[in-house]
Amino acid sequence: MEKHFETRSIRIQNKQTENREHSVPLYLTSSFTFENTEQGRALFADEVEGNIYSRFSNPNTSEFVEKMAQLEHTEDGFAFATGMAAIFSGFGALLQSGDHVLACRSLFGSTHQLLTKVLAKWGITHTYVDAEKPDEWEKAIQKNTKMIFVETPSNPGLELIDLEWLGKLKKKHNVVLNVDNCFATPYLQTPADFGADLITHSATKFIDGQGRVLGGVIVGRKDLMKEIRFFARHTGPALSPFNAWLLSKSLETLAVRMERHCENAFALAQYLEKQSAVEKVKYPFLPSHPQYVLAKKQMKRGGGIVTFVVEGGFERAKRFIDAIELLSITANLGDTRTTVTHPASTTHAKLTEEERRHVGIVPGLIRISVGLEHIDDIIADIEQALKKSK
Repeated sequence: MEKHFETRSIRIQNKQTENREHSVPLYLTSSFTFENTEQGRALFADEVEGNIYSRFSNPNTSEFVEKMAQLEHTEDGFAFATGMAAIFSGFGALLQSGDHVLACRSLFGSTHQLLTKVLAKWGITHTYVDAEKPDEWEKAIQKNTKMIFVETPSNPGLELIDLEWLGKLKKKHNVVLNVDNCFATPYLQTPADFGADLITHSATKFIDGQGRVLGGVIVGRKDLMKEIRFFARHTGPALSPFNAWLLSKSLETLAVRMERHCENAFALAQYLEKQSAVEKVKYPFLPSHPQYVLAKKQMKRGGGIVTFVVEGGFERAKRFIDAIELLSITANLGDTRTTVTHPASTTHAKLTEEERRHVGIVPGLIRISVGLEHIDDIIADIEQALKKSK
């Protein structure tokens, strides 16, 4: 009988050493010794399993990866120093010059820069399609399309893509489906159940959940992960053992944290919908969200992110954020502390005005990553900032 998510996130861990420690120890070592020459040879030949060098194998990173792979219902994985290192390695390991990527138009700003500036230098092309226009997706697939890359929900527009439909599309055209599951986490959504081949995370966000460390991870099909592991082993974007230890411990509280994030975010979204100074609110589990039915179909709850457009454009948004007293003004998200940012001038500032407008990042858009504080205190701070910013 398979154990529940909460139990697996706590109980999947390395075997105890002879010291019988209850909490897994840190393995802060750059390398590991061999019993003899033959064992060293066998390890390097991949004939036996074991640790060689912490750039690509360490007990702490192995435990974190095993947890993530099991929680995402996948076969294998690799942990990275940052979320962007994970995203880049997924592209770099599996794509070659002349290949084509099909991607949702709503993407994190740095992912957009990878596709438009970095991969383009190596002859890898891409096509953007709108999340809400499924007919355009199949038309945009080319003979050289090798990967579909999506965020759902997207950053910061909270647009959703039907994962079941996308799984059928990728199977029909025999391409790799890579899903950035950062906003949902495996607690709210498991894309592999709908046919995703790879699931990518910035573990810096909700996985850590406390704004302490950087980290990234890709989990997925074993054959694809073999290529990604080879790429990462020889390019060196590995997660440190200490960060892996923290992230593995953080997974033990992911379920309870996400429940509170979602509860607070839903309450905040409901409050914001009633405010005359707010033109528009986006939250997947609000009935007013254009993809509410889809959200209820493929997500357990609505997530911890709320976006809204304040009346008065950039100047009002600026006054609102500057009037904040309790919340943290930072571009990070997924923290125990509620954070607020202005995407058009921070996370998506490198996009052109037209590119931002096309994905709904208007001058008055504000993104709130709703934390674990008492919801009354969160709302009180937002309420006083709305009043002061008139």
